Amino acid sequence: MALTERTEEDKIEVVGSFKSIQIRTATVVERDGEELTRAFHRKVLQPDADVSGESAEVRGIADVVWTQEIKDAYAAHVAASQPSGE
Repeated sequence: MALTERTEEDKIEVVGSFKSIQIRTATVVERDGEELTRAFHRKVLQPDADVSGESAEVRGIADVVWTQEIKDAYAAHVAASQPSGE
């Protein structure tokens, strides 16, 4: 009886006007090749994120959808959302 655990990015979605990248990672525990349990972790990356530590697939998606226009629009949105400090 061999127990194994593996992780996989089982869902990657691009959503919203700023092309946020949603990533769902599954942790799968198996016994002798038969799945016993599956748990999920989710995260969302915005256009200002450092994706250097992400998978090649996520980096490739970010390279395509996060154009300079999208990055600039997101930066303007974030700046407009900050308190003025007065």
